Amino acid sequence: MKNEMTAMILAGGQGTRLGKLTRETAKPAVPFGGRYRIIDFVLSNCTNSGISHVGVVTQYQPLELNDHIGNGESWGLNGHSRDVTILQPYTSADGENWFSGTAHAITQNITYIDSHDPEYVLVLSGDHIYKMDYDAMLQYHKQMNADLTVGVIPVTLEEASRFGIMNTDEENRIIEFEEKPEHPKNNLASMGIYIFNWKKLRKYLKEDQETDKKLVDFGHDVIPAYLANEEDIYAYAFTGYWKDVGTIDSLWEANMEFLDPENSLHIHDDEWRIYTKNPISPPQFLSEKSELKHALVADGCFIEGAVRNSLVSQNVQIGEGSLVKDSVIMANAKIGKNVEIDHAIVGEYAVLSDGAKLIGKQGEIKVVGFAEEIGGTDNDKK
Repeated sequence: MKNEMTAMILAGGQGTRLGKLTRETAKPAVPFGGRYRIIDFVLSNCTNSGISHVGVVTQYQPLELNDHIGNGESWGLNGHSRDVTILQPYTSADGENWFSGTAHAITQNITYIDSHDPEYVLVLSGDHIYKMDYDAMLQYHKQMNADLTVGVIPVTLEEASRFGIMNTDEENRIIEFEEKPEHPKNNLASMGIYIFNWKKLRKYLKEDQETDKKLVDFGHDVIPAYLANEEDIYAYAFTGYWKDVGTIDSLWEANMEFLDPENSLHIHDDEWRIYTKNPISPPQFLSEKSELKHALVADGCFIEGAVRNSLVSQNVQIGEGSLVKDSVIMANAKIGKNVEIDHAIVGEYAVLSDGAKLIGKQGEIKVVGFAEEIGGTDNDKK
């Protein structure tokens, strides 16, 4: 039976703007929201959209990401007719190994896509936080008889210069693409979500592979090639919550927004669940001296201090007299006694000794990296 659409998640990015948080792991594997990882959102979108075959293209520091995804069971992507496959770089006959761009990553995995014989290919980024029905986008793609449909989201004109901007006509046909324009003509920013007719995209990629190998990136190369050849390209407008968590500030902001029960992203949504691989942990323990206010505390935590407007992941220890405020504490961190943390992100397995202070502010979030240790006299940690 022919498969209608195969999803390809591009999850190989290093995420350099996240600094210490991605030194040991790929950006899509960075923890989020107390018990999730960033890639959980796009994987859950695939499951909730009824997509049965998902390829995850990895490259930079893939070990933690590979372990997290496993056989896809946590997202229901395992079994005879449903699967998730980790796709890592390999050495080809012509000597290529690393993926040099988004389109090149798909070119290197043509054989995998062909094995599922899809009518359409959905290309996704693995490092955005959002809920989206990809099947609704597919129905729009078919309705418009498109060769390519690009997911777009309205942003402010001030923000538009940071994105790839799609200029459209009155029928939402894309007639021009501008990469990070200084003076944008509109505010429709590309979300890095594409639906291609596979036969046509495959033809472009194979021909390019045999000639000049210039189709490296979808935004920079493939979309302009489609425009030059007058292919039918349409914009699919998305109006829900979507966040590019590529910087420390945006990651912190998204976590804070996740705490808001009125936010459409929020976990308590039985119609669109966000799934994850959950380790087995004991229940959290809150001592008589602990204080929680507008906080999310995951399983296995031992809390003796105060947690206010913050997210605390699994198996975190917070000692007596400590205050965690407006912050994100990732799994297995150990926070001693009389520690003060404000407007900060504390990485997995980090240790803050008794009396340590980590004080940031909006726009200047302080960060402690993976397994980093901060002594009690280190009061100006960047």
